[in-house]
Amino acid sequence: MPIDPISSRSIIGYVVAGLGTIAVVFVVEPIQQYISITGVAFCLLLIVLLVATVWGSRPALLASIVAVLCFNYFFLPPTGTLTISDPENWVALAAFLVVALTAGQLSARLKERALQAEAANDQISRLYYELNEAFEKASHAEALKQSAKLKSALLDAVTHDIRTPLTSIKASVTTLLNDRDRNPADSILTTEMKRDMLLVINEEADRLDHFVEGMIELAKIESGELSVTARWDSVEEIVQAAVARIRSRLDKHRLIVSIDPDLPVIRVDARAVSEVLYSLIENAVKYSPDGTAIVVSSARLDSGHLVFTVEDEGPGIAPKDRDAIFEKFVRIPFRGRASPGTGLGLAIAKGIIEAHGGTISVTDGKIGAKFSFTLPIGDDQEYGNETTDPDR
Repeated sequence: MPIDPISSRSIIGYVVAGLGTIAVVFVVEPIQQYISITGVAFCLLLIVLLVATVWGSRPALLASIVAVLCFNYFFLPPTGTLTISDPENWVALAAFLVVALTAGQLSARLKERALQAEAANDQISRLYYELNEAFEKASHAEALKQSAKLKSALLDAVTHDIRTPLTSIKASVTTLLNDRDRNPADSILTTEMKRDMLLVINEEADRLDHFVEGMIELAKIESGELSVTARWDSVEEIVQAAVARIRSRLDKHRLIVSIDPDLPVIRVDARAVSEVLYSLIENAVKYSPDGTAIVVSSARLDSGHLVFTVEDEGPGIAPKDRDAIFEKFVRIPFRGRASPGTGLGLAIAKGIIEAHGGTISVTDGKIGAKFSFTLPIGDDQEYGNETTDPDR
């Protein structure tokens, strides 16, 4: 029957305890006249400590007993016997026994604790790798889930924001071509109707172009390739550029612009920031009732940043949706229906603002929603792009 590895190790420990102690005696005994009795005791203690450290307490106990017997027989007078003539030697022998046993037990205990600590460390390492593997699996599962959601959202966006304009364009073009193939006398389209269809084609083509531009911009943001060309510009010019773009859609709303007259110039990519303002005002137009006011304002914060706000009088945004609306393709239902738009505008706005070192958020306004974003005023070293004179 094969011997268990642990039993085999114990046997080796006992053999080393006995033979090792005897070997030390044979080495020290011929030269005992050159070393003190204390030196002999230390030599024997070394073998006890060695056995305790390597093989544990039980072999160390055997080494202690053999060492005491050898110490008495070979080194305490009268030598060659196990009797002791001098009472002081009894004290020395007893002290040696206590020291040998204590040192052996302590050394064995330290060894045991070291092994326990090593085992605990191994267990912690295993747990760490298990947890890490579990997290990786969970992350992979979450990534697959998010990927599925993204595919679904992208499919919905492609279906709605590409197919719908294409359908309108295709229908208008087909109608125009069919009417063109008829005799002029048989034409069913008036000049006004043809013009309306051309306007539809133009608007839907712009809608497609806007969607594609948004996808390209979002891809740049997510790949870290968004280029921010920062130059010194006035807040008023940035706001007015956004207002000029949206002006044609404000016939049913009152736009109020409130800009602190003491604002400094700010070092940003004016075109990009103006695009963010345009998106926020456009959202306000979509979601607030006709005849209500939209307030655009800007002020300076004590932190050395400027804050821009766009506030409407619409239904507002529920707290649970306030983080989600800045994610791509997310559209919160409006009046029980799917929200208009591509679900890209706020995601792009967030990327642009964060590329400038700012933040963007939405809170409750006085009536509806209040979008706010902050931007650092900037300096000539920021962003690493070309600048112009800030005092221009």
